[in-house]
Amino acid sequence: MSLFSVEYVYAPETDEARAQHRGAHRELLGAQTDPETVKLVASGPYTDGSGALLIFAASGEDAVNDVIKRDPFVSEGFVANAKVTEWDPVTGELSGYAS
Repeated sequence: MSLFSVEYVYAPETDEARAQHRGAHRELLGAQTDPETVKLVASGPYTDGSGALLIFAASGEDAVNDVIKRDPFVSEGFVANAKVTEWDPVTGELSGYAS
């Protein structure tokens, strides 16, 4: 399993709409617990309200993209940009995921 960071940049003026869909968004992310395919390691919004960072352990980028496509924040158009990047944490608490 590799780690992938996903950076969301929220579309302008979507605060209320995101609040209405937050439960479904968190339910989908919280359901990602399969250690063989895709598992959510951490996620949360930036404190300035501009977006969010999600960290997944996954078998590959396609597995992460499949989750992101199903996220209501993405499918409803509340995310202007989602960037998926494979990440290799060589030190710290997540270094167990290093390649």
